[in-house]
Order: sequence, then C-alpha cells, then structure tokens
Amino acid sequence: MADFSWDVRSPLDRTLVAGPYGVQGDAGVALTEIRNFDLVQVMARRGKASEMAQTAQARFGVAAPETPKAVGASDATLIWSGPDQFFMLSKGGKHSIEALAPVFAGSASLSDQSHARALINVSGEKARTMLAKLSSIDLHPDVFGVGAAAATSMDHTSVTLWRGTDRNGQVVFNLLVFATFAQSLWHTILDSAAEYGVTIGHSEDLA
Repeated sequence: MADFSWDVRSPLDRTLVAGPYGVQGDAGVALTEIRNFDLVQVMARRGKASEMAQTAQARFGVAAPETPKAVGASDATLIWSGPDQFFMLSKGGKHSIEALAPVFAGSASLSDQSHARALINVSGEKARTMLAKLSSIDLHPDVFGVGAAAATSMDHTSVTLWRGTDRNGQVVFNLLVFATFAQSLWHTILDSAAEYGVTIGHSEDLA
C-alpha cells in the first residue's frame, strides 16, 4: 500500500540546493526562499471598497495600497494586487484567514494563498541587472523605489513583484509566484543569475 503524507512542503523543497551557484567568487545575487508565511488575498465586494479600506486601516494601522505598491505595517505587509484588492503577508497566524474572516465580513472576500504561492527574495549588487533579463518592468531606483510593486510576468509566468527595504546597502526584491510554476521560474532565475555568482538559501524570516 502506498504511503501518503499530508505534511505541507515548500514548492521548492526538492529543487532548492543551498550554497553557492554559478561563477566562483563574490556572489552578485542572493536567492532566498521564504517559507511558512500567511498570505491572504483581500478583495472588496461590489460597492464596498471604501468600507474595506476603513477596515484594513483599523486592523493593520496603515492604509491599504490603492496603487501598485507595498505598504509595511508593524506585523504585516499589504501588497497591491489589483483594483480594490491586496495581498496581506505576515507570519505567526495573527492575520491568518481564520483571524481576518470576521474582521472583513461584509466588506471583502478573502482567499487563503499561503500554500498556493512561493515567495522568493532576490537581493545583491546584481539583483536588478539579473531581473531586468526576465521582466519588462523598469527597475531603475528613480522609477521603482522602495515599496514599489507590480503585477507582471517573468518567463511567461505571472508574478507579483515588489521592492523591499534595502539590506546592508543592497537592493531587495520580492517575488510571489504560483506554487505550480515555482520550480520552473526558480531554474530560470538561476540560469539568469549564474554569470554573477549566486548564494542560495531559505529562511522563515520575512524581508
């Protein structure tokens, strides 16, 4: 009899190999898969966008983004995902769909995306140059500053992209991709980053 397991596994569990990759020497790109996060899509019901926005402000202490950007709260990040909708990204269950459902009852429809998406953190001196190979989005800092976000595609794969806070003087980008396409996009990113040298890892800390 086959032995089945219902343990939740990362979509990159069998693909991600921690360590160096590509050319040797100082790595220009760092790739980190972020694991075990809460991701809820919040979508205003018809005629309820204003009520949803007020509820989000009261819940998170910041205004939900109305344009393509990511807004940081004390314990969550709200990421624009389309007109009158956003992703809520957090850790620890405080803002899980079970916790948010009664809060947004009547004003928004919620969808748990925690296990439907992979979250990839891209940083380093060559991060912007590498991503420019895969996306038509202008990532120049004068145009795509900290907090800027976009719903775009990379290698024919839909992604949500936003720029995080710089870390150790290096630019930081975050990618949300459907779990079923995560392995394919991961290999594409590795191929694009290999010439700069890559460090690969995974973490449970949100950037």
